[in-house]
Amino acid sequence: MESLFSRSTSVISRLSFLAVLIVFLISSSYFTSTEAYDALDPEGNITMKWDVMSWTPDGYVAVVTMFNFQKYRHIPSPGWTLGWKWAKKEVIWSMVGAQTTEQGDCSKYKGNIPHCCKKDPTVVDLLPGTPYNQQIANCCKGGVLNSWVQDPGNAASSFQISVGAAGTTNKTVRVPRNFTLMGPGPGYTCGPAKIVRPTKFVTTDTRRTTQAMMTWNITCTYSQFLAQRTPTCCVSLSSFYNETIVGCPTCACGCQNNRTESGACLDPDTPHLASVVSPPTKKGTILPPLVQCTRHLCPIRVHWHVKQNYKEYWRVKITITNFNYRLNYSQWNMVAQHPNFDNITQIFSFNYKSLTPYAGLNDTAMLWGVKFYNDFLSEAGPLGNVQSEILFRKDQATFSFEKGWAFPRRIYFNGDNCVMPPPDTYPFLPNGGFRPEVSVFASVLLPVLLVFFFFST
Repeated sequence: MESLFSRSTSVISRLSFLAVLIVFLISSSYFTSTEAYDALDPEGNITMKWDVMSWTPDGYVAVVTMFNFQKYRHIPSPGWTLGWKWAKKEVIWSMVGAQTTEQGDCSKYKGNIPHCCKKDPTVVDLLPGTPYNQQIANCCKGGVLNSWVQDPGNAASSFQISVGAAGTTNKTVRVPRNFTLMGPGPGYTCGPAKIVRPTKFVTTDTRRTTQAMMTWNITCTYSQFLAQRTPTCCVSLSSFYNETIVGCPTCACGCQNNRTESGACLDPDTPHLASVVSPPTKKGTILPPLVQCTRHLCPIRVHWHVKQNYKEYWRVKITITNFNYRLNYSQWNMVAQHPNFDNITQIFSFNYKSLTPYAGLNDTAMLWGVKFYNDFLSEAGPLGNVQSEILFRKDQATFSFEKGWAFPRRIYFNGDNCVMPPPDTYPFLPNGGFRPEVSVFASVLLPVLLVFFFFST
């Protein structure tokens, strides 16, 4: 009797273990990667160059320049915020092109008061329209830093800083530490400052070269997981050869667990919609995000529609829809990966740039709006979308409508990886036969687990 009871307990335990594995395998299709390493921009980063230009009686004057070497990720409004911790008891006497958010305790100074006395200052860019005597080249953009491919002319930001109570030679100066960068929210991690060869500067007539007294660099990299633990965009699919429209995965960016929760989402049929979206508030109050109630709860949806098939070409229509009622996107961009991007014929109403993250591999494209036409994606509503069409030339050796080949491998919006539908849900050809309802991963391992379970009992 005891042996029978023990055997029953063992069977129940194995069944419970098997059930947990089955749930994991089925749900594995919905997991999305948010790693810090970006396979489509493996060398992308923001590099800050700190050039000591001259010495002062108690410190130095430096020019700090921030370069955005990311191909498609930019820092939108309200802009970047830079912080660090001084190595000694330095103070900031003055700044040009930027300012600290707090002055700190400068009570020990008489007469000439420093701009900032904090051990850990926080610096922000000045706004457009700043008086010329407070500007420096590449400053005063409100902290907006565009991506390297989309707008290289505005992919740098600079300010000048006069530091006191610091060393006055290369041997006595100590580099700041614990650098932080907000762009505008979290997501960036900065390494330590590294002293490098002094930067050289060529005069406008190219006849003379000068150099900085001392230079150090700080490199910051981005992680989508650190920026937000939930995705910000998703992808839906459709085609001319199948009536099925594959929507974004349910709960791709969140779930409506509590419909009564304030600010969770807003039904587009809500009475007096405008007053709910923009309620009366005090000046300077920042309202929380408010998205339209959908199955996926994503602020952005990218729809890829396989539109037409020709003898030597095929056509795709892309529509980007904004579901956020309180946020619009200026200078937006999208990155798509598909093997036929190596043979693109024409793109309508979007700018296009081929990205080659690896030598010999041309399957990635960056798309963004045409200036003054559709480079501005409005908030949720009738105008909250942009669209374009792409004409591809067929490569007969690889082209196919079977097994979801016509759909993108991955899509990014404003640098964030979007949630794709599971591959086994893609629209299939009418003669494609049976369409499995579970992932290939699960269908392969489930029989193995079942055999293991029954033979081990």
